[in-house]
Amino acid sequence: MHSVIEQVTQRIEARSSQERQRYLERMQKARHKGPHRGALSCGNLAHGFAACGKDDKGNLRSLTRANIGIITSYNDMLSAHQPYENYPEQLKQAIREVGSVAQVAGGVPAMCDGVTQGQPGMELSLLSRDVIAMAAAVGLSHNMFDGGLILGICDKIVPGLLIAALSFGHLPFVFVPAGPMPSGITNKEKARVRELYAEGKVSKAELLDAEAASYHSAGTCTFYGTANSNQLVVEMMGLQLPGSSFVHPGTPLRQALTRVAGQQVTRITELSSDYTPIAEIVNAKSIVNGIVGLLATGGSTNHTMHLIAVARAAGYLVNWDDFTDLSAVTPLVTRIYPNGDADINHFQRAGGMAYLVHTLLEAGLLHDDVKTVAGDGLTRYTKRPELQGDKVVWLDGPTESLDESVLRSARTPFSDHGGLAVLSGNLGRAVMKTSAIPEGTESITAPAVVLSSQHELDRAFQAGELNKDCVVVVRFQGPKAIGMPELHKLTPPLGVLQKRGYKVALVTDGRMSGASGKVPAAIHVTPEAVDGGLIAKVQDGDLIKLDAENGILSILVDEKTLAQREAATIDLTDSHEGMGRELFASLRSQFSGAESGACSLFDK
Repeated sequence: MHSVIEQVTQRIEARSSQERQRYLERMQKARHKGPHRGALSCGNLAHGFAACGKDDKGNLRSLTRANIGIITSYNDMLSAHQPYENYPEQLKQAIREVGSVAQVAGGVPAMCDGVTQGQPGMELSLLSRDVIAMAAAVGLSHNMFDGGLILGICDKIVPGLLIAALSFGHLPFVFVPAGPMPSGITNKEKARVRELYAEGKVSKAELLDAEAASYHSAGTCTFYGTANSNQLVVEMMGLQLPGSSFVHPGTPLRQALTRVAGQQVTRITELSSDYTPIAEIVNAKSIVNGIVGLLATGGSTNHTMHLIAVARAAGYLVNWDDFTDLSAVTPLVTRIYPNGDADINHFQRAGGMAYLVHTLLEAGLLHDDVKTVAGDGLTRYTKRPELQGDKVVWLDGPTESLDESVLRSARTPFSDHGGLAVLSGNLGRAVMKTSAIPEGTESITAPAVVLSSQHELDRAFQAGELNKDCVVVVRFQGPKAIGMPELHKLTPPLGVLQKRGYKVALVTDGRMSGASGKVPAAIHVTPEAVDGGLIAKVQDGDLIKLDAENGILSILVDEKTLAQREAATIDLTDSHEGMGRELFASLRSQFSGAESGACSLFDK
């Protein structure tokens, strides 16, 4: 093992020892000898199987067969989740064939950040992660189940489902993906058209044509944003079958993998000889493996919050220092948009997960001695699935990249670090994704332009007020303020300014898209403006320094002047009402800061 990987893992374990012990004690208390439904009264159990068919009802009455709970985030508005429509029946049939039973335990909401970008609904996006966790917990709370199958892919959905599964950590869970859509127009071309539209050089109809050619069928969007980062991280943590993340929907291999996933969870329940609860899979080593996988591929910055919340659900305390120390020694081995021109399908053809795990294990950057849903050892994930007849077999994956413009060995990476910097200074703490920004833009000192929404920035851009070197400060966007929406509308105009030759950067207590890229952006600033953060005292013209190489985020104004300033305030009523947002006031008020996972589910 690389010494820093080992040190960070041990640091997390030491920091979390008491919290982890309490978690494991809770999970031990929740265990039950024999089928969990054996603890139910006759009336409870009769309710639980009343709607089942004769054979399933008989198996559930017998108290000798496993019952698997399916949690689904299906809806047919999300392209990534539309393929899940028929999964429950496929899984039930596969599980019947091995003598067990499956029931849909519950459904959870699943919103599409692509639909809500720049809209009021986006202010519910991060909140939805915690709602999903609670909704999944309600479904699993019937105590009918000996294991679970989790159907989810996109942004906040997988982290929420994973938090819920860890609350039932005495049970085994297998996550079941659905795969990406085929490639459409290139992400680079889509971004080009967006920038032209921001400048008024193409029509709205032309923009819609480009967007529709990119997002064109069922499956996950093909850029490397949060959805595909979710799939990669969950597989790296051993919670999905090896090589299952990026197989297209509707293909014979995809259908066969779904079948195997359903049957595999029955093999690792407490009724089997290979009991493997999720509490034993998700430990400090597998969490570090997930972070390393994220960093090695330039994945979504949203996981600097999600993985912290997930770790907390398993009894681990992870912080941004862990991310930055791991980033410093993790090579960047992929170029997937927005860190390159390729999409996730190109990554899959270049060797995909099998080669990625192989090269990171070979470099001593991953823990191999972990449990997974496929058995002991992460080495299992260097194999790739293939269909032989109607049976899935796992063959040795490639030991060399099949396309070095997309995926490289850890020995010859695109960069010797993982492209994530943590910035600290008098403005607070923030994260910055450096893997996609142009060389020479890692450091900037420029006057502030202070705004309170992404819509204000758009108006300033259209008015020509940003045609200068500047650090755009967009505040009152944090979790407690308005739910921390992704500020996707900032990307095209800031990209245009950068192309015009201006030195521009962004500082915000909000989030950028999981696909944020070429503009230097200090995001997730904590403490946020409404929670005592100095960002609330920044004024137009103040010099702001961002320095990713040295980890600096500072306002270059003397302390006496800052102490005398009143913190700005704004009326946030418009972001707290309408589109259902008034229903989430209590959750919003309970949000922790970004470095604590921006989560409302745990004690502060």
